[in-house]
Amino acid sequence: MPDTSGKDFSHLFIVTYGRSGSTTLQALLNSIPGYLIRGEHHQAPHFLYQYHQTLLADHRRFKDLQEREKNPIGPLTPSNPFFGVDDFSVDVALSEYAKLITTTILRPDQETRVTGYKEIRWYQPDVLDFIEWLRLVFPGSRFLINSRRHEDVAQSKWWAQDPDALKKLARIQETFTEVAQRLDHLAFHVQYEEWNGNPEAFRSLYEWLDEPFDLEVVGDVLSRYHSFK
Repeated sequence: MPDTSGKDFSHLFIVTYGRSGSTTLQALLNSIPGYLIRGEHHQAPHFLYQYHQTLLADHRRFKDLQEREKNPIGPLTPSNPFFGVDDFSVDVALSEYAKLITTTILRPDQETRVTGYKEIRWYQPDVLDFIEWLRLVFPGSRFLINSRRHEDVAQSKWWAQDPDALKKLARIQETFTEVAQRLDHLAFHVQYEEWNGNPEAFRSLYEWLDEPFDLEVVGDVLSRYHSFK
């Protein structure tokens, strides 16, 4: 696990959509000593979230039944169709999710202080609840939200083939706004048009991260091309 000494958080997630400059942000964060921000994986942890919600729903249904009927049946027996769901432990589950994501996706090393990942798939209907779950899995985590002018995004790569691109981007942006409001100081928003080619624009981001700002290093990252053409 990352060494969190001297820092009040150890996980950072980039929240954005495709063709927004997100890989440049990933490279920028990885230029900070001790940072290890992994790339996309089709939001695989969301499947763990759905798994968790399924088990939790059955567990709660059983507990509600026990409460309504003043516990007439006791613990579920081996002959009960839902045998075992009453013993589902949220704390154990969250701990195991953290281990799985850490060992299979994040894979921090001895030098890692802050880890996380960049993902462009934050558009699920339950994404707000998913982020709350992610915060339970990784307490104290922070979220870097990145946006770009929708008209430019809609003309780039696969977006250009989607006639509803602007509507979809608008809906995603509304969700991002709500995420930022909910998370307050645990979220930080950057705008592509403000930072592209302007290293100085990241100074406030480094203050939020409580990391020393090196204009030369930031400028070097921004001067190179990232992602794919």
